[in-house]
Amino acid sequence: MTPPPLQTHPSETQQQERKPSRIHILGASGSGVSTLGTKLSSTLSIPVFDVDYYFWMPTNPPFTTKRPIPDRIALLKPLLASAQEKYGGWVLAGSMGTWGGELMEDVEHVIFIDTPTEVRMARLRAREYKRHGERIREGGDMYEESTAFLVWAERYDDPTLDEGRSRKMHEDWLKEVKVPITRLQGNKEESVVIKEALEGLGLKQ
Repeated sequence: MTPPPLQTHPSETQQQERKPSRIHILGASGSGVSTLGTKLSSTLSIPVFDVDYYFWMPTNPPFTTKRPIPDRIALLKPLLASAQEKYGGWVLAGSMGTWGGELMEDVEHVIFIDTPTEVRMARLRAREYKRHGERIREGGDMYEESTAFLVWAERYDDPTLDEGRSRKMHEDWLKEVKVPITRLQGNKEESVVIKEALEGLGLKQ
């Protein structure tokens, strides 16, 4: 899984009308973080970077081996600096937790998406099948991995979950954030979520 190139949707008109920023979006798996990141990238004409591409090593099956933290930082930091120089901002989509402290020094606004478990899980099951097809069915080479991931994702609200993303971890992390935070409900219509995100950023759609 090779880190993707800058994902941009340039528009001179939009660049004149919008004020690009350095935005970090986070939430539980399936909450709509990647979708909002892509939409903000398009609307603001700034690149979006998906944290998962840098968190995981390229493997088959994917998402099995974590990339060392210094390597994640070394990959992302120059990309963010380049995006700032060329486009005036960027969107960083995905949970970093404590390992991304060095990257958070440049963040100007945080968006936290809160989505009900049943909505998230329906999205995740559909996404898993779209990505991997029959490999995640019983007997497939990704069945156990996919099943374990879904079980883990469903436990996001469990206060005893001590590995990876959880509501407790996110809420504790958000308490330490020094920049403005916008909280969104991810089960609303996509257009409404985008509108509320832009309003939180002080922008109009």
